[in-house]
Amino acid sequence: MQKQARIAVVGAGWWACEYHIPHVQQNRQAELVSACRLGRADLERVRSRFDLPHVTEDHHKVYDHEPDGVIVASPHVSHFEHAAEALRQGCHVLVEKPMATRTTDARELARLAEESGRTLMTPYGLNHTPYMEQAADWVRAGRIGAVRHAALHMSSALLDLFGGEPMIETEGHLYRPPPSTWADPRRAGGYGWGQLSHALAALFFVTDLEPESVHAAVHRSKIGVDDHDAAVLRFEGGAIGTLSGAAGLPKHGAPQLDLRIYGEDGMLVLDVEEGRERLSLQRHDGSGDERRMGRSEGFGSYTTREAVDRFIAICRGEAARNCGDHLVGLRTVRVLEALYSSADAGATVECG
Repeated sequence: MQKQARIAVVGAGWWACEYHIPHVQQNRQAELVSACRLGRADLERVRSRFDLPHVTEDHHKVYDHEPDGVIVASPHVSHFEHAAEALRQGCHVLVEKPMATRTTDARELARLAEESGRTLMTPYGLNHTPYMEQAADWVRAGRIGAVRHAALHMSSALLDLFGGEPMIETEGHLYRPPPSTWADPRRAGGYGWGQLSHALAALFFVTDLEPESVHAAVHRSKIGVDDHDAAVLRFEGGAIGTLSGAAGLPKHGAPQLDLRIYGEDGMLVLDVEEGRERLSLQRHDGSGDERRMGRSEGFGSYTTREAVDRFIAICRGEAARNCGDHLVGLRTVRVLEALYSSADAGATVECG
């Protein structure tokens, strides 16, 4: 019988305690062998809540327990350090978005993943869904031809989070998202790093576009972090695109992700907003496809479990599709770093 995957968690804070750790413990093919976070009292709180066999404040010590895979859910600015160490230790890595906060670090993670032969996955919830996989399969099979233009928009009900206030939906959680991670522009806080990383990952999973340059503008919240973003993108080969993101969705509104890709031979529309969900492909020759999926199939919903389950399968040596690999993560970081540089300079900035 194949052994359980041995999993360690580095960064046992809000997201890990609410989702990653419970998902690992609920998967019968996995064993959570160690968890790490700073703060002895908080660490004991995590150990007690989840009945963990080993906890530590030193992320190097999780490797004493020989994990097959490491989940990195530490603050954004620590992702590179923790993911790089896990890859050097020979582990598969699931690193929360953004994969890194500097292009040079993202390139190094991609190099480490390729040279080690280990999987590096960022668990973008929308990517690991049937509709996003179908969209990627259609575009990568050439159904709309070479991409000429992409229009990408995302909105979220997160004015509180990016305004430095407690996110209302997290009341009652073991931990709540800290402003030091989400609302400090000096520590990769803001809507771009925190949310547009999802939207860009969708674009770079569905297409093989390579970003070239960004011209961006942002609106900043009362504490100086971006809460609304807009940008014009150029890609290698001549394709262009638009990117927009808004934290200003009302709390009762359904999250929005709208991706429209125009190619030489046709176009693809992916819209996940509740009540208007659709995935359609139309070609200039009059042919096309449309796939309508209900909520029971995950359409429009953000899955937190699927990527973790796939990661566990990979750690056990099984085949599982990685819809947020190191190349998707690298392209996403290249755009985001350039977006912030462009907004500050008021000029077009090359990606990476």
